[in-house]
Amino acid sequence: MQNGMHTDTERCVRAVQSKDARFDGWFFTAVLTTRIYCRPSCPVVPPKPENMTFYPSAAACQQAGFRACKRCRPDTSPGSPQWNQRADLVARAMRLIGDGIVDREGVPGLATRLGYSTRQIERQLLAELGAGPLALARAQRAQTARLLIETTPLPMAEIAFAAGFSSIRTFNDTVREVFALSPSELRARLPKGRAGAATPGVLSLRLPFRAPLNPDNLFGHLAATAVPGVEEWRDGAYRRTLRLPYGHGIVALTPQPDHIACRLTLSDLRDLPVAISRCRRMLDLDADPVAVDDQLRTDPLLAPLVDKAPGRRVPRTVDEAEFAVRAVLGQQVSTAAARTHAARLVTAHGEPVDDPEGGLTHLFPSPEALAAVDPESLAMPRTRRTTFTTLVRQLADGTLHLGVESDWEEARARLLSLPGFGPWTVDVIAMRALGDPDAFLPTDLGIRRAAQELGLPSTPAALTARAAAWRPWRAYAVQYLWATDSHPINFLPV
Repeated sequence: MQNGMHTDTERCVRAVQSKDARFDGWFFTAVLTTRIYCRPSCPVVPPKPENMTFYPSAAACQQAGFRACKRCRPDTSPGSPQWNQRADLVARAMRLIGDGIVDREGVPGLATRLGYSTRQIERQLLAELGAGPLALARAQRAQTARLLIETTPLPMAEIAFAAGFSSIRTFNDTVREVFALSPSELRARLPKGRAGAATPGVLSLRLPFRAPLNPDNLFGHLAATAVPGVEEWRDGAYRRTLRLPYGHGIVALTPQPDHIACRLTLSDLRDLPVAISRCRRMLDLDADPVAVDDQLRTDPLLAPLVDKAPGRRVPRTVDEAEFAVRAVLGQQVSTAAARTHAARLVTAHGEPVDDPEGGLTHLFPSPEALAAVDPESLAMPRTRRTTFTTLVRQLADGTLHLGVESDWEEARARLLSLPGFGPWTVDVIAMRALGDPDAFLPTDLGIRRAAQELGLPSTPAALTARAAAWRPWRAYAVQYLWATDSHPINFLPV
């Protein structure tokens, strides 16, 4: 699967005729006779091939005048895996649009973040996705509106502004145009009592993913490294506080066989699309596990690990700057010691939040708050203190920016230039914060031990040479290699 799959008509037709859910989000099928667009796995009888046309995005379908199918709900399919496996301009722009930047800062804000002119960005997005940034953001607003209409008892006026619409009229027109139903008709289609059952301020939704998904190392890693006060594992759910553009939130994420159950408490509903986008990113839900696992299985020594527990994801983060700080706190110490260091910082410098369920107390401290910390108060060796203070100062003053739009190679070079940043720290940040699917940790002790056990080369240079065959998925190979160990990061907490 690759860029521009929607142009391979024969392959798209085959995927639609076999109702192959693996392709959901890769392309959309628009039916010329009904003027409806669907996901490839739509359960209805497939249309005749001559009546199908294919688009790379829901926004392009909407722009061409097609309405979303009421059966397969194409707006709720997992996102295209391309945006998380590429670092070019279009992929970085799509990650930023997913993070709500167009709604908050407009297209000029998107362009500024990426360092290109608005014209260049519009041209590239149109060429690849058939829709510009405004149309893509509008499609996302429509999806958020539908979610709020169907999962909350909120009045329509509140939903309109929470979803990012500038007026109720635009909200009504967009919903009617995209779903061929008015907002109140969308809500009326729900089973009785569904929409009114929610607690005020609490949203319960399902986050879809491409199967298979192995939750063990994903949730095991997040739970085992959880910073007290900011994160916890409770009643089968990973819970954490979220720093968001308009306020803060608390999320509880529970793995289910065919989706991730997500319960969000937000101080400002306008943060809903951003919160969903960040949670999906943290759990790597838009990955294409079949493509990843097929590639890794070509190595006879990795194949048994993949076959034993397919669908491993890379546990990521909801806040790139926070993860970079935690990576420095974790240098050359145990997981438990890193948690203790982080917990002290949280208690002393984090912003307090109110958790209705009790366990969570703070947001992780911002780089600005950490830059004001007296270095002498940090219980760590002097060299690591210098590493920490340099990092938080550069994050706070904007010299270093880590975000969804980061150019991976440029960010690596900047991090490597900081004191105390070696290849391991830089690559763990690239893998878990920036989302580079090919980041690799050949010097990691756990990786070298696993390599030795499996009969792979265990010196960093020889292992890197062998791992060339795993590209562009070496970050996933890291998860499979780590999983050979009995460390708590590899197991769902009981």
